[in-house]
Amino acid sequence: MVTVARFVPRCTRSGIIRAMPETERQPRPRYIDTHCHLDAPEFGGEVPQVHARTRAAGVALCVIPAVAAYNFDTVRELAHAQGDAYALGIHPLCTGDAREQDLQTLDAALHAHKGDPRLVAVGEIGLDYFVPELDDQRQTFFFRQQLELARRHDLPVLIHVRRSVDKVLKHLRGAAEGRPWNGIAHAFNGSAQQAQACISLGLKLGFGGAVTFDRALQLRRLAQSLPLSAIVMETDSPDIPPHWLYRTQQQREAGEPQGRNEPSQLPRIGAAVAALRGLPERDLADATTRNAIDAMPRLQPLIGA
Repeated sequence: MVTVARFVPRCTRSGIIRAMPETERQPRPRYIDTHCHLDAPEFGGEVPQVHARTRAAGVALCVIPAVAAYNFDTVRELAHAQGDAYALGIHPLCTGDAREQDLQTLDAALHAHKGDPRLVAVGEIGLDYFVPELDDQRQTFFFRQQLELARRHDLPVLIHVRRSVDKVLKHLRGAAEGRPWNGIAHAFNGSAQQAQACISLGLKLGFGGAVTFDRALQLRRLAQSLPLSAIVMETDSPDIPPHWLYRTQQQREAGEPQGRNEPSQLPRIGAAVAALRGLPERDLADATTRNAIDAMPRLQPLIGA
């Protein structure tokens, strides 16, 4: 980010050594990464270093969603160890191995940790029609059951909507019980009409690394034109790398490793969205942080913790 500022002296223990921009003394923009899988094996033993880079970059809080019953305890413990937040749910890509008993495990975990301020949502749940081998009926069953659990436990939802927005909307309406939803359509990449339908049901839309690609024309138009109140920021770390980390198949075949995404990239992604909208980055960061809290109200007391 480039800023214009007048310069003031910087004092150290050995005296005034150089001038510094006045803006350097101001706190950097503060973000919430509303979706990152910090428990993923790609991070290995580097989570403490990733966490340090995340906070240093200006990301005040991360939301770590579970993907299956086996990592419910992992994401909860990680969130508490790092001062982050977490969500519990069964990812559609994991429904092939999931059992109906896992829904009982989820219900029990949501009940057991209902007083945990770091439990902020049910997720990651949803539908995926990009992966052809997924069983439609099976993932739909788990999605509907988890929507009902979210209602029962009065929690927001973090929803996977890959090539499935219309069907997700259908089930959200069916389980709405006459109330709007709190939550996020994660990694949204639908049409403007679908975006408005999500917003009308109460959801925010998650934008991450994909929006940084020049060829993502529709997504960039949405980031530019949607109401600012509808947008939240995410990385989906370690996945969906921004363009500066992405390596083409040809590059990978030549030996260049795919860049690993992490929450510390969020401010640079946010700056790209701010540029699309013609906003100062701080305004974008402040607005999307408010929006994240609106989507997941339990984040409010954590953001300053």
